[in-house]
Amino acid sequence: MPAPILELRNIHKRFGAKEVLRGVDLTVAPGRSLAVIGGSGVGKSVTIKCALGLMTPDAGEILFDGKPAMDRPAIEALRRRTGMLFQGGALFDSLTVWENVAFALMYRDQVPRVEAKRRAIETLAKVRLGPSAGDLLTAELSGGMQKRVALARAIIAGPELIFFDEPTTGLDPITADAVNNLIVEQVKALGAAAITITHDMASVRKIADEVAMLHEGRIVWRGPISALDKSGSAHVDQFVSGRAEGPIQPAI
Repeated sequence: MPAPILELRNIHKRFGAKEVLRGVDLTVAPGRSLAVIGGSGVGKSVTIKCALGLMTPDAGEILFDGKPAMDRPAIEALRRRTGMLFQGGALFDSLTVWENVAFALMYRDQVPRVEAKRRAIETLAKVRLGPSAGDLLTAELSGGMQKRVALARAIIAGPELIFFDEPTTGLDPITADAVNNLIVEQVKALGAAAITITHDMASVRKIADEVAMLHEGRIVWRGPISALDKSGSAHVDQFVSGRAEGPIQPAI
């Protein structure tokens, strides 16, 4: 197994009196796809926000490519080598589709607009969107098209690690499966590592090589996707089965 491209060691994060992360340990290796599952409010989004430097952990260490990624220069270097598909897409409604896709190229990397548009149109083709879609506004897109645009934005710079935050939220099952297929295809084409947080077990089974279960601020189980249905973990079994009864209390 190659050395991890990302490693979280004993990450803690609290908000006031609420301790959300209580010692999260998590790794993902190059070329591997890890899905992080768990109930609502257990800290899945907080975990990846800490990994990206969008939040600062209260304790613990984050390593990227074997080097600490905790100060501002290291976090900026990490972000240049990663992509992110945000929950809901997080597209800019005042920009065209191609401008959304090429946003980092133009405003971070200072790529000229003509070249940025060319690369954006090429990347849109990878997610099955033609050149005419590039000049549309995001309000003119269906939910599935918005997800594909968000995926194109996440992959345009050839990242080595991609984060997916609930990538199929709000999609019907058929469209969700099509988006999952695109995610698998593009992650493999890049040879990138991927970390996905999701409640959608169909997505987990489609895109993940490995699964980690987050509960009460800690990883309570991790294993290959082939072991998901025979994990031996009451938490995993309850979550995968979708039962109200078990060690995980419903968030109501």
